[in-house]
Amino acid sequence: MKKTIRFATPLIAVALMSGASFFAHAQDNQTPKTQSQSWNTPPAGTEQAQSAYRDGLEAAQLDKAAHRKIDAKSSHLYLHPPVKGAARDEYRTNFIAGYEAAVKHTSGE
Repeated sequence: MKKTIRFATPLIAVALMSGASFFAHAQDNQTPKTQSQSWNTPPAGTEQAQSAYRDGLEAAQLDKAAHRKIDAKSSHLYLHPPVKGAARDEYRTNFIAGYEAAVKHTSGE
């Protein structure tokens, strides 16, 4: 009996572990394979542009939570971007895009 338990216990453990990965793989296959981009994923571009987009998303969510005026151009980060020189226009453009995406998503459009 002891020999059977010594032999069966590792086999049962291996069977249980392999079954879990099989089910996890099956769940991964159920997700649609579309190339659609999520509303909160920054568009491809420079790291600075992606950062501005994420800042816009966050600013919109904070403005909504604090019951402030929903306007990207009145946001502190729009008025005082954390970049210098010519990069300010690119930052502001991506900031507005992120802000508007968050507003559109939270309003249910």
